[in-house]
Amino acid sequence: MNDEEIRRVLGLLYQHDTLTAFASLVLGLTEGQSPEALRKLAAGGLAACDEGGKWRATPERFRELLRSHAEPSPRLDEEERVLRTFLVDGRLTTLAMRRDKRLVVLRYISRVFEPGVRYPEKDVNVALRAFHDDYAALRRYLVDEGLLSREGNVYWRSGGPVDV
Repeated sequence: MNDEEIRRVLGLLYQHDTLTAFASLVLGLTEGQSPEALRKLAAGGLAACDEGGKWRATPERFRELLRSHAEPSPRLDEEERVLRTFLVDGRLTTLAMRRDKRLVVLRYISRVFEPGVRYPEKDVNVALRAFHDDYAALRRYLVDEGLLSREGNVYWRSGGPVDV
């Protein structure tokens, strides 16, 4: 399928007679339609006539056109899929997830903290609050999984991936 076919379909929907005929077919009103409008719709793939002479709309034509021009979705690795599932606009949708998925999210979050830098608990809380309102649970998960270490009220990154 090419751009010309899309233009043809849009042109049919732009013309009053064919738009009216298509809308009537969609609503199941098959009587009183202009034979010329029905012929144009059939040529554009938006209508079909069965053996008994009964017309029907073929809205599946829109799906065909969309599929033929849609770009394939990029292949996502498992980590990216998990991150897209649980992070929306950079915020966690939930903390309740299986451990393996939680680890993917926690490793991602741990990148906020620079290796070798010590952070007071207050700064850790501010950084984690950007991801979820329950920053204390996030902080606890990061420590429990060995991604952050703690001594007193000072934290530092002790695990997770390092961007080079």
